[in-house]
Parts: sequence; C-alpha cells; structure tokens
Amino acid sequence: MNTFNVKAYGTTSKDDDLKEMQIERRELTATDIEIEILFCGVCHSDLHTARNDWGGTKYPSVPGHEIVGRITKVGSDVTKFNVGDLAGVGCLVDSCKECESCKQDLEQYCLTGSTGTYNGADKHLQGHTFGGYSEKVVVTEAFCLKIPENLDLKAVAPLLCAGITTWSPLKHWNVKEGSKVAVVGLGGLGHMAIKLAKGLGAEVTLFSRSPDKIQDALDLGADTVVISTYDNEMESVKGKFDLIIDTVPYDHDINPYVATLNISGTLVLVGYIGKMEEALFTPPMILGRRSVAGSVIGGIKETQEMLDFCGEHNILPEIEMINMQDINEAYERMLKSDVRYRFVIDMQSLKN
Repeated sequence: MNTFNVKAYGTTSKDDDLKEMQIERRELTATDIEIEILFCGVCHSDLHTARNDWGGTKYPSVPGHEIVGRITKVGSDVTKFNVGDLAGVGCLVDSCKECESCKQDLEQYCLTGSTGTYNGADKHLQGHTFGGYSEKVVVTEAFCLKIPENLDLKAVAPLLCAGITTWSPLKHWNVKEGSKVAVVGLGGLGHMAIKLAKGLGAEVTLFSRSPDKIQDALDLGADTVVISTYDNEMESVKGKFDLIIDTVPYDHDINPYVATLNISGTLVLVGYIGKMEEALFTPPMILGRRSVAGSVIGGIKETQEMLDFCGEHNILPEIEMINMQDINEAYERMLKSDVRYRFVIDMQSLKN
C-alpha cells in the first residue's frame, strides 16, 4: 500500500520526552477520509501510553485520540462526508464489524478487539496505529464523526473521549429529568459528567475531597457538593443516588459511595483501570440491589448522538489551549491535576 509522510509528535521510549518525528499515513482507500488535524485533546491515556504505565506500548508512540479537523480528501466510495466538512475521530478507528457487540453499535466492546486510534494493530500498514499528535490522519468513513457547525471547534476535541466516556453510562443507566446523579472527582471526566448529566435534566451532586472545588462544581452546574471526608455530609446522602459516575483515575475505596446509592442504584467506574486493593463490602449491595459496574468510551453511533446533543445544548468542556511543543510540560501539569479541565493542542503549532 502506498504511503505518505506527515509531521508528528511522539516518543521512542517510556523514559524519553515527546519530540517531533515523521510518521507514515496510508494513501486513501475507497472508503477512507483524510483529515487535516486542527485541534487534538490531551487525555490521561496519552500520558499512560507514552510512558508505558499500562504495559504493551508499541514504540514509536504517537498519542492523541480526541481529534477534530477538516476533510481534505475522500475516497471514491465515501457517501457521508465531503471535502471541506468538519470531522472528528475519537478513540477507535476500526473493529471487526461482525461480532455481537459491533452489531449492537458497541464497537468499543468488539469481541475480537477494536482498533485504537493509537497503539492499535494497523490492519492496512501492519505495525501499529499513530494518533492525533500529527498533521493529518486517514480513517475509514465508518469511524468518522460529524461535528456540529455551531460548536466552538477548539473545545470539541475532548468530547471525543472525556465526553463520550461519561455520556455512555448516563444513557445506558437511563438518566433523565429528575434522576439523582453523583460524580466522584472533578477533572477532565468529572466536569463533563456534571455538564452532561445536568443537560439531561438530572439533579447533580459532586463528591470531592477538596472543599476548594465547591465553587468550581457549582459554576459547572452541580446542584450540591458533598465533601467525602466529612462523615456527617456522607451520612446525609445515604440511599440517595440512582447513578454514581466515579471518575477517579487511581485506586481508592469505593465502599463509602456504594452506601449512598438508592435501591437498585449503580456506581460505574470510568476512571480507574486496575486492581482495587480495598475489598468491596457486599451487605449494602445485597440488601439494596445495588451494583458496581464499569464502562469504557462508547460506540460510533452513541458518540455521534452525544455530539449532536452537545450541539443542541451548546455543551462544551472547559479547556486550556497549548502548542504542540508544550506537551511534555502539559503532561507534568496533568499529573498534578494542574489543568481546568482539559488541555487541547493547537495543531497549527506543529507547522512552526
């Protein structure tokens, strides 16, 4: 297959900073779209992959799976997009399309393994996929998303991971007008969970360990903030919530939150991937038909629905723009939670 080179930012080992490099993209097949990347969000997953925190990183690694840009070429069989259209690419660029998960538009749970936007198995060029810290990306039409024209384009990018990661459980557990939703943690995921739950008409509470987050949460649309280290405040919300979205990205004790679920309520983990060291205390679950569940991103159909919903309600993340050359500093700041609430790279800076 013919290829062309593009400028990108990536790393060749877990101990090295990200730096400018050249990568190959495939020439278009009949069903492909070429996108000039205008903005790319920065996700914790980018950092974890670059530094091989989860193991299995393939180098050179070019992160970035919150991609928005403008279409520069379309393949001969493409029907849904035209040159000049805005388009987005999230965490996935392919799946088997044949398993039960894919047939239900749940490509993120593809039973043979979906293809990640970066660090996935590249079905076209062999090797592995490269993400959005680059000038251009080539993606099959089925995994491209339409961007509502009314949204501020630079702020759209984080919707493609942080947005869909919190939207999917809100929809799966049927959050609607009057639902009582709590969010654990106020970061990139948490602040989107508040905005989206509020957009769906829910009564929204933030659980936080930090009293200094109270005003931020209220400004974002939360109705109430509960400081989780204050026993009296935790006691006051026992048995209250229909759904809790837990966005905390590290090992933590979830038992205090389970007790705040309503009968048949669910706590869904979206932030932490790994072993929980604190044992799960089962009586509150058994005696209240409460559940602890997990969820990851969303399928293409659901992601498009989320984008359309955000377009209708003008819901966007809070972002801080950076240049591509500042990515290593941004990673260090992200580790300290020193961002409100999501970095977005202006990819024009890569041309400098």
